[in-house]
Amino acid sequence: MSYQALYRKYRPRDFSDVKGQEHVVTTLNNQIRGDRVGHAYLFCGTRGTGKTTVAKIFARAVNCENPGEHGPCGECAMCRAIESGRSMNVVEIDAASNNRVDDIRQVIDEVQYSPAEGRYKVYIIDEVHMLSVSAFNALLKTLEEPPSYMIFILATTEAHKIPLTILSRCQRYDFRRIGVETIRDRLQELLDREGVQAEERALNYIARQADGALRDGLSLLEQCISFYFGETLTYENVLNILGAVDHGVYHRLLEVLLDNRVNGVLDVVADMVEQGRDLTQFTNEFVWYLRNLLVVKTSEDPQELVDMSEENLAELAECAERVELPVIFRYIRILSELSNEMRYSAQKRIALEVALVKLCRPQMEQDLESLVNRIRNLEQVNEELQEALEEGTLVTAANGQGERTEEQAEKPRAEIRPEAVPEDVRDVVANWKQVTARLDPVPRNMLKEVRLSVTDEGRLMLAFSQSMPAEYFKKEENQRELIEAAGQLTGKEIGLDVRFTKSRRELNALPELRNIIKNVEIEMIE
Repeated sequence: MSYQALYRKYRPRDFSDVKGQEHVVTTLNNQIRGDRVGHAYLFCGTRGTGKTTVAKIFARAVNCENPGEHGPCGECAMCRAIESGRSMNVVEIDAASNNRVDDIRQVIDEVQYSPAEGRYKVYIIDEVHMLSVSAFNALLKTLEEPPSYMIFILATTEAHKIPLTILSRCQRYDFRRIGVETIRDRLQELLDREGVQAEERALNYIARQADGALRDGLSLLEQCISFYFGETLTYENVLNILGAVDHGVYHRLLEVLLDNRVNGVLDVVADMVEQGRDLTQFTNEFVWYLRNLLVVKTSEDPQELVDMSEENLAELAECAERVELPVIFRYIRILSELSNEMRYSAQKRIALEVALVKLCRPQMEQDLESLVNRIRNLEQVNEELQEALEEGTLVTAANGQGERTEEQAEKPRAEIRPEAVPEDVRDVVANWKQVTARLDPVPRNMLKEVRLSVTDEGRLMLAFSQSMPAEYFKKEENQRELIEAAGQLTGKEIGLDVRFTKSRRELNALPELRNIIKNVEIEMIE
């Protein structure tokens, strides 16, 4: 006999062998034992959860000569005929390729003839949502008043596409996604039958990648054991075959993201490309890693909700102490959006690199989560600066990438400058772009919507129509950076006043120094 794939070779033969769908098989089995079989069933659920398999078991069970506690006996003539495909009592139709009204009319014509042997004639229509509207209408009358010997089993992955008139005439059964532990145990059971050794970590990973579909899990397992034929299937083997990434890589990526090291995140992506990893899968698994990080940070008992070793869990808990919840939310949001985009992107590497650089540069966004991320970065820099000053070292930025080096230096003394006069304030405003160019990205972005004016005492007024930048520059330490930048340009100590105007009209009423200076310069040229 030719080779059979695992999911075909070990397809369940009775209800007891069906995994993860006890709520369905128990109900169907009770109906058969109590002689309460319906005429139309709708099996709904994601791929690989057992819809067609249960339909075939049910079709054999209702025609079985000696049905047992778990459905068909598998030994009688009817069971053997149906299982081998020789019986005319069970007909399978693929609605994806037979969706015309003529195809359904042919079924209706055949329904008029009672079965030559056995009790029921069973039609299994797979992917029934693919039928055309006219085909559904043709099927409707037969579903409403079928012959006593007829059973229709409709299977679909998209129940919302089934007309309500069809739904109302069927008993609906929803097939659930199968749990990771159930899939893992089934894989282990089949490996024992095949005489193949595998690590528990390897089976756990395959079960998780199956995403609730046992058939997908069997296909992935077969792929792995075929490549490493005759060897013990290890966790590293599975990672290599499925193009997956070890847990440590995600930890490394999170570390460089929290440190805002752009070079670091680009190196991680380069490593993944060099190893031939699937970048879409890499992104999805990193989102799952962040989900685990969120669970560890918020749950009192994360061991029950996170499937990983104690060592990795301890490492994740250590990372969770370093990062705030809004930062995790921001990471998950951006990467989830990226995951959807990458499915249709021709340049997946570029899309991934852009998203990771965006995570390192929260100042590129204006939402609340990014603002919290920026505040966290500022606090981290401030803490490092305070430590460096206390130890007598100076921390300086390198290459503008957020990487810092420590150099021994004396504690800097503040330069004493003469107070600015109105002419000096005018020079500051006239060279405003040069002043702001000396600032860090955060205060520079805060000054994008500022209106420059002057007080009666000759001090520079910063007027804002938004509260956030106004509150930022009302703090003395934030004013100090702007005053220092202006002092480096003019050699004078300017005075600052910060005003928050609630209405746009009040803001426009203030004289704009930049416009006044510009007009004066134009008049002097003329």
